[in-house]
Amino acid sequence: MIVIAATELEVAALRRELRHVPIVKTGVGLASVRAPLGELVVSCGLAGGLRDDLPTGTVLIPREVRRPDGGVLECDRELVDAFAEGARALGIEPVFDPMVTASAIVTAGERADWAARGYAGVDMETGRLDVPRVAAVRVVLDTPQRELSKDWERPVLAMLKPWNWPQAVWLAREAPRAARVAARVVAQGIGAWVRITGQW
Repeated sequence: MIVIAATELEVAALRRELRHVPIVKTGVGLASVRAPLGELVVSCGLAGGLRDDLPTGTVLIPREVRRPDGGVLECDRELVDAFAEGARALGIEPVFDPMVTASAIVTAGERADWAARGYAGVDMETGRLDVPRVAAVRVVLDTPQRELSKDWERPVLAMLKPWNWPQAVWLAREAPRAARVAARVVAQGIGAWVRITGQW
């Protein structure tokens, strides 16, 4: 098993919680991946929420993820159950509804369109994975009520624009919290998976 995360913030949260599991920083959209990731991959980190009823901090453990090409990635049932047990051990009831992997930050009408089609959240990595067994643990950051500017696809450039500064303050507070929750759920879930399966 390896755990992947796109950003240094997400990786740092995972390293605080996991001691014996390989963690790979993939970059946004798996841009930094240069070698095969293995047989069993857990995608961990932040997500955009697509529905009004999923606030910042909601834990998503999707049973399936729509790929950018329109295909469907079925998440590993055993792993989904283990991560659900891990979330519940922390007093969190996860959402299992489908997630979509997009190529850019999703906002406004596009967000509403995906929600109307039954999707709970969006990331930029999980649906790009091509490995035998996959699970995802994602925590909602931005929501329909609090959208992020597409400028944040390039954070350094976003910070040069004063109109993004209020979002930067909010992100500095909420993104680390959400990343910590995701990492804690993964850690608890891996423990549950080891107990259930005897595998490591």
